[in-house]
Amino acid sequence: MVVRAPKTYLQEVILENFMSYEYARIPLKPGVNIICGPNGAGKSSILLGISVALGQSYTERSKRLSDLIRWGKDIGRVTIVLNNSRVKGKRPAPKINKDQIYLSRVLRRDGKYWFEIDSAVASKADVLRLLSRFNVDPDNMLIIMHQDMAEQFILLSPQEKLRLVESAVGLESYRKNVLEAQNKLSRIAGQEESLSKMIESVEQTLTYWREQYDRYQEKKQLMLKRRFLERELAWAEVAKREEEVNEIRRDIENKRAELRKIDDAIGEHEKSIKSLEENMASLREKWRSLLEERIALEREKARYDADLLRSRDILSSLEEFFGEWEKNLISFSAAALRKDAVNTGDFNEAKIFEDLKGWLSKLKSKIGELRDLSEIASIKLANMEVNLLDVKDELYRIERKIDDSINAIIDNKVSLAVLNYKRSELQSGLQALNSSLNNLMLSLNEAVKKAEEKGPRIAVLRSPSEILDEIRVTDGRLLAMAEVSEEVEKMYESYSKLYFELKEKARIAAENREKTLEEIKARMEAWRDLVKSILEGVNVEYQNVLSQVAGSGFVRLVNEEDIEAAGLEIYIGFKGSPPIPLNIYSQSGGERSTATMAFLLALQKHIKSPFRAIDEYDVHMDPRNREIIANLLISAVKDEGVQYLAITPNQMFFEGKEAHIITVQNIDGKSLIREVIS
Repeated sequence: MVVRAPKTYLQEVILENFMSYEYARIPLKPGVNIICGPNGAGKSSILLGISVALGQSYTERSKRLSDLIRWGKDIGRVTIVLNNSRVKGKRPAPKINKDQIYLSRVLRRDGKYWFEIDSAVASKADVLRLLSRFNVDPDNMLIIMHQDMAEQFILLSPQEKLRLVESAVGLESYRKNVLEAQNKLSRIAGQEESLSKMIESVEQTLTYWREQYDRYQEKKQLMLKRRFLERELAWAEVAKREEEVNEIRRDIENKRAELRKIDDAIGEHEKSIKSLEENMASLREKWRSLLEERIALEREKARYDADLLRSRDILSSLEEFFGEWEKNLISFSAAALRKDAVNTGDFNEAKIFEDLKGWLSKLKSKIGELRDLSEIASIKLANMEVNLLDVKDELYRIERKIDDSINAIIDNKVSLAVLNYKRSELQSGLQALNSSLNNLMLSLNEAVKKAEEKGPRIAVLRSPSEILDEIRVTDGRLLAMAEVSEEVEKMYESYSKLYFELKEKARIAAENREKTLEEIKARMEAWRDLVKSILEGVNVEYQNVLSQVAGSGFVRLVNEEDIEAAGLEIYIGFKGSPPIPLNIYSQSGGERSTATMAFLLALQKHIKSPFRAIDEYDVHMDPRNREIIANLLISAVKDEGVQYLAITPNQMFFEGKEAHIITVQNIDGKSLIREVIS
């Protein structure tokens, strides 16, 4: 066992105009301080004064503090001197660098009260902070027990008794931890319940707004579709105009191609006409040449015909002349022979005859030559006629060619005229198409500009009329949703956000509940283990004390699973009686006092407060028990290093025990103090 050296925590109590005290200084020493004296001497006033200085709530509940001022005085003061000397180099109140601290309570008849710490006004909170440095809790009756508090302790419920014990032994924080966790669990449970109700309510509202939101989303989709259809329509108009432009361009290109073909055909025809005209000119030239040749041949033939006719006439005349001359010659020759002119010597006739014969021979030769010439001329004439026929045939062929050329030229010129007409028509058509193209291009550019305002270009697979039909259907559906406003989305998002926030909070609350349950379980185990451990030690000491006063009993923890219902039950039995619960009905006053003191003595080594006090603890005790308890009290405190103040109206005798005894007497209405050397 660890033995702690006794120490004085409360060095002195100074009472000024307090109750029956005019002025008194009560010195206190380490260990047990016994204040004794007859009833009415002012013993209890000392403890009451200490309690007033400490700010104990009991003193303020029981009576008005102004009633504690000495009769006839307007102001009273209670001062306690706290020992602030260093222990192992540290002061209990390190911020006050003094060995002694004067804590005072000033009372005024007009009802004004205040605290002072070293003559400086202080608040109740300052006093509590100072006392916490000394581990003193003046409101716990197990630490400072005034008159009749022993009976009050017995009357307390097991739960209240347990809480007092916990406070006295320093387990309040464990209970506080459990209660905080339970309160936290209650808050979480309440929060979960509240969240559940809110979620249910919000869910119903959210369902409505979800329906409205779905309609609004449908409306938005329809509006988007409407805008898309407008965009599609705009680009469909562009595509339509582009198709019209392309169609016109194709028409223009086709007409230009046709025009090029016509131009080519015109060129071909013009070249053909030119070639035909050149050929015809050549044919005409050749025809004229042949005509001249024919004329020349005709003339020559005519001349040959005339010459041949004359030649034939001359030849016929010559032949006739020659025939007649030949006949004449033959006749002349016959006559001459008959005359035998030769023989007669008719020289002249013979010579003439010979000459004539020679001439006729020459004539015949010439006639033969003429015949030959006539034959040759006939042959030439026949050749000439052949040539003439050839020329005529050639002329005929040339004339046919000329006629063909003329016909071809006429056909070409007709075709050329037709082509020129077509060309003119095509040019007019091209001009009209170009004009239409320009107008369409302006319209297309305007359509593109409008379409670009609707959005980027999209592929269009439908005609504007089909898109317009769908726009009309969409407009009808939008008209049916005219009452669905944009606020729906805000409301839905708001409730949706709230719903999910609540769900998340509910999830977190559920997690926190589980964590808190685990926390409560852990804290409960820690609290229960400590309480049971302390009560086990107290129970042993309690039984030991009771055994010395002819008693038996035990203490036990009840309802340990529920900290709110958990309590401390004290059992007591005397003179062989079985232990029964301690109460004001089952035991006598002495038995109750003995049992209470036995419990307090058993608890002493566990109490954290360095200063403890009890007033009239031995009321109703028989002398033997009173003496045993007093000696046990001194023994219990001796080795704990604490300071104990015990007040009794009885004269005490100690068997070699160290105790500081103070006697109090009241003389002429004034309480006087005297120390007794034990």
